[in-house]
Amino acid sequence: MSRQDRKIADALTTEDLWKLMRRRVPPIVSEYFRGGADAETTMRGNVRAFQQSLTTAHGALKFPELDMSSSVVGQSIDVPWFIAPVGSLRSLYPKADAIASRVAGEYGTVMALSTLSGTTLEEVAEASTGGCWFQLYLCGGRETALRGIARAKKAGFKGLILTMDTGVSGMRAMHARMKPMEAAAPFKGLGLGEMITLALRKIALGPQMMVRLPWLLDHFGDGGLIKFVNVIDENGDPMPYTDIGQQLAASAVTWDDLKWVKEAWGDENPLIIKGVHCAYDARKAEELGATGVIWSNHGGRQQDRVPPVLHIVEKEMPLVGDTKLDFMMDGGIRNGTDILIALSYGLKAVGIGRVTAAGVGAGGYTGLNRAFEILKSDLDRAMRLVGVQSVEEIQSRGAELRRENLLMGDGHLPPFEF
Repeated sequence: MSRQDRKIADALTTEDLWKLMRRRVPPIVSEYFRGGADAETTMRGNVRAFQQSLTTAHGALKFPELDMSSSVVGQSIDVPWFIAPVGSLRSLYPKADAIASRVAGEYGTVMALSTLSGTTLEEVAEASTGGCWFQLYLCGGRETALRGIARAKKAGFKGLILTMDTGVSGMRAMHARMKPMEAAAPFKGLGLGEMITLALRKIALGPQMMVRLPWLLDHFGDGGLIKFVNVIDENGDPMPYTDIGQQLAASAVTWDDLKWVKEAWGDENPLIIKGVHCAYDARKAEELGATGVIWSNHGGRQQDRVPPVLHIVEKEMPLVGDTKLDFMMDGGIRNGTDILIALSYGLKAVGIGRVTAAGVGAGGYTGLNRAFEILKSDLDRAMRLVGVQSVEEIQSRGAELRRENLLMGDGHLPPFEF
């Protein structure tokens, strides 16, 4: 067992894994996964909303076994969470998307693959013994998206997620100041002066790279700067790692797009709309053929000063009214108690994004497997202490399991980690 594997094995919380990821991965890379939009108010709010939520505890109960299974958009899962789509995951670890798919399958749950991934749809589907969903951006336009949908169907993906909250890319100032796209730029086509300037920029990254040689060797051993291999143009070429903000702004999703996406995807497998903030949008999504909705503010990475996702679930989900939609959420989930609290609102499952980045970045398969072990142990303990035996019981008893928080302020809360 390597030294890093021993550190991973000793991790007791997902925060421990996050710290290991930040130590292993250079800041110019890890900041992409850490940062939030603008002042990062919403990013922190996602986590604080869970930290400020309280549960009850029913004593004198003992359960020989717990049932953590759930069912969402027609798919049975053994644990009530799935891997949320995380872009550029492969920049953290070689073949990271396929590794995440493998771990998800081993735990009997779903891997949701981002359009902005560096591992092919086919490799990701092959790695999983469970189901995979494909999260779709309209990068490159309609024809490029149609090619991606066709590939996902052929590869056996069981669900399509259309993200609707990326009309423009959020301002993540700290990462922008690092000028990552400038540092990643190739020398080809530059004049001598421009080449010297770029070379100096790359050399300036040396100190943060050289103290992270394991990552650096992994990175170049895996082919270096990733390409978005699931965004294929009319010539069959993948989209290079360019300024994705421009791509997203040029291909913002509208309700009209949902119609042709639904037609291309078909009715055999579910269509899920991600990035929903309000009951109106949830109802609109259902009217246009969606099967499920993921309440999400993009981890606080797109728009600051919007409510934490847990508060969106609490306030907006009851307003949807009579519906056949399956509801999920992502944003702020860091441990098993968070999962229990989310499920108590009637959600079918929750997505984990930054926890996935923490595990993968800490050490690939070993790190993500440890993250799943921690979540499962956390949820087991939380269920036994609260006094519930199944996910179905958490969902059905809901408000009975929660308690109002009468504490003032947030001085009692732990330091914010991620």
